[in-house]
Amino acid sequence: MSRIGKQPIKIDSGVTVEMKDQAVSVKGPKGQLEYTLPDCVKVQQEDGMLRLENLGADKDKKSRALYGTARAILQNMVTGVSTGYRKELEIRGVGFRGQCAGQRLVLNLGFSHQVEFFAPEEISISMSGNNRIVVEGIDKQLVGETAAKIRSFRPPDAYKGKGVRYLGEEVIQKEGKTVG
Repeated sequence: MSRIGKQPIKIDSGVTVEMKDQAVSVKGPKGQLEYTLPDCVKVQQEDGMLRLENLGADKDKKSRALYGTARAILQNMVTGVSTGYRKELEIRGVGFRGQCAGQRLVLNLGFSHQVEFFAPEEISISMSGNNRIVVEGIDKQLVGETAAKIRSFRPPDAYKGKGVRYLGEEVIQKEGKTVG
């Protein structure tokens, strides 16, 4: 039995949850998210809490896995519509910088061309200074995926540390060649 799936989900104030069959809709001050539960999972709302029940508890491994996954997704939805998610990236390197205009991000990363990235509509991208990118949104998975896509344009170099990295990410640098 999943230890994560057993835990109830506390619904924050200002967040409403609507359920119709296997479809769950969560509305909050930041927006609305929807998710369709797997057939082996049932959700109930009582006393400001969401409780999940595994209908295929001892039957198979897949239903137990989906039970915990569904609970984690619902928890992320409740947190996302109430407070939102945020990832920060940092650009390091001489001449490496970026500019943001609306949903369009233009990066100079040492290539012979500028890298242009158009963010999904649900995500907001901003820059503080020339070298710090802020990715915000209500969908945790989409925020992480967008930040990873931006980082993939120029991951940190193992020798000099140049490139795009998450804020606070430590890159272990290799020692260069020595003559002798």
